[in-house]
Amino acid sequence: MNDSAGRRRARRLAITAVVVLALAGMNGPWLYRFGTERYHQYKINRPEYKAANGHWDIIEFPKEYRQDTIHAVLLHTGKVLLVAGSGNNQDNFDAKIYDSRIWDPVKGTVKKVPTPADLFCTGHTQLADGNILIAGGTKRYEKLKGDVKKAGGVMILYNENPDKPMTLPKGTRFTGKRNGRTFVSDDSALIPRATKVFDRTGRFLRNNPGYARVVVEAPEQGTKYETGTQDNYGIVGLTGVDARNTYGIANKLGMDKRDFEGIRNAYEFDPVAEKYIKVDPMNEARWYPTLTTLSDGKVLSVSGLDDIGQLVPGKNEVFDPRTKTWTYTRYKRQFPTYPALFLLQNGKLFYSGSNAGYGPDDVGRDPGIWDVDTNRFTRLSGLSDPNMLETSGTVLLPPAQDERYLVVGGGGVGESALSTNRTRLIDLKDPDPRFTDGPSLAKGTRYPQISVLPDDSVLVSGGSEDYRGRGDSDIKEARIYDTATDSFRRVADPLVGRNYHSGSVLLPDGRVMFFGSNPLFADKANTRPGVFEQRIEIYTPPYLYRDSRPTLSGGPQTIARGASGTFTSPHASAVKKARLIRPSATTHVTDVDQRSIALDFRTSGNRITVTVPENRNLVPSGWYMLFVDDGRGTPSKAQWVKVP
Repeated sequence: MNDSAGRRRARRLAITAVVVLALAGMNGPWLYRFGTERYHQYKINRPEYKAANGHWDIIEFPKEYRQDTIHAVLLHTGKVLLVAGSGNNQDNFDAKIYDSRIWDPVKGTVKKVPTPADLFCTGHTQLADGNILIAGGTKRYEKLKGDVKKAGGVMILYNENPDKPMTLPKGTRFTGKRNGRTFVSDDSALIPRATKVFDRTGRFLRNNPGYARVVVEAPEQGTKYETGTQDNYGIVGLTGVDARNTYGIANKLGMDKRDFEGIRNAYEFDPVAEKYIKVDPMNEARWYPTLTTLSDGKVLSVSGLDDIGQLVPGKNEVFDPRTKTWTYTRYKRQFPTYPALFLLQNGKLFYSGSNAGYGPDDVGRDPGIWDVDTNRFTRLSGLSDPNMLETSGTVLLPPAQDERYLVVGGGGVGESALSTNRTRLIDLKDPDPRFTDGPSLAKGTRYPQISVLPDDSVLVSGGSEDYRGRGDSDIKEARIYDTATDSFRRVADPLVGRNYHSGSVLLPDGRVMFFGSNPLFADKANTRPGVFEQRIEIYTPPYLYRDSRPTLSGGPQTIARGASGTFTSPHASAVKKARLIRPSATTHVTDVDQRSIALDFRTSGNRITVTVPENRNLVPSGWYMLFVDDGRGTPSKAQWVKVP
């Protein structure tokens, strides 16, 4: 009886083992992946792993607050302004749906902000009073060649009348003198009056016509409206003297691709009132411009596509925060869109060569030092992979006093599949500065997200090997760059891929926020359209997993250049460095605002007294995060300090 029961039990165990083995054979890959993922989660959540590599967390806004974030600016309130505009979404643009959000990383709250124009692909920077200057954006979306249904293009309008300007409304019709075809303007145009020209004796010589440009389209679809040669165009509805003096000239008007077009709009965003305030528009429409603070506190606006989709021809301009107006610079200089331009301690600008794309591949791409007042441009040599600076990132390494820059990754011009794994270093304090190679990345990297950390290290994360992540080429890796040894250390991997339209922002608590990503495709075979990444990801660096961190409290909210301020800290005796970090204003791998400035300091008991450097080019006016670090490089939470 017992032997019989034993045999039955053994038989059941054998059958069960066979079934388990069969199921394992059928589901082996799934079981392997499940087990591997469980182990990975166990490993990355261990305290010792976090202390060595940091940790990533995903934040997903409630559905009604999600947007396709293109731009991010840290405000002196500690909140983050997230700007989408139309979010690279033609349907939103057509419906005039323009979005901005205010996110509070401490409370976790999100707020919608009314957005006055399509601030998609605008430029931004912090002003001395803490307001954010925002200039440019989108007037019209691009149309690829196959999507263009109506013949059209750019028409130059002339006014030979020296006595009055001419305004032509949107919808003005132009008819060719020879080809007989009629085209319609897509915008209004103001044509200045002609200029009278005299010789030295005062004798009248001629009138130089005033001119303007406008995009025109055929009134109907079809190739029958295409033109192949230049023609003069009369303006329907004008008669008499006006008809004789005002006309258009256009070359080929066809079905070619039409680029994005920019707007002149400019605003200040008030971080306290949390609203946009309109200021005078720029002289030039700009889409993809860079805004850089100059030595006198004014803001330079450079590059961009204009209101007919052409690269602004070196007509740069300056915003005066006191008068809220724009004036052209004395000289012209042309750059590709979103050029990385940094203010140097001598008041000149450093152009690293990093840019976001649009523009000829042989114009304005050489790195160098630019004197805006004289227009002198000193080219810098030694740059490796100089043809792959598009979509590269550039950062001023901490401390800012050293004037050392790191250029990270990049790719070929346009939709090129080329990318480079190189980094390049340059020391602008060297009497004969030239680029040298830094440590290599594991893969060729476009769109790297780069943030300066308060311990003088730099976080480099994300990007993709191919244009806009084609071929499922997102790089889910992160590294910390050690400025003392000029070396990378691999840390915890991000959970979300980030490529085009992504960025990162250092938060006042020492964490780093990541946003955006606009992949072209959603699969490795490039057959399904990509989906914009709306999730926020937070990286907590290793220094925040230590047993303790210094604290900082009290002290003044304002410290002038050359002046000192005293703060309270029970850890004062352990403090080894103090840093002022200018908050980020980032988009399209371009963040020329962030910089970490070393402060002289002294301690006495539980007091820390810091002194701000006197050089206004090193320390532009505005709000800063003040961090202090202990001997292990563990930073305090930031105190906000205004440099007036």
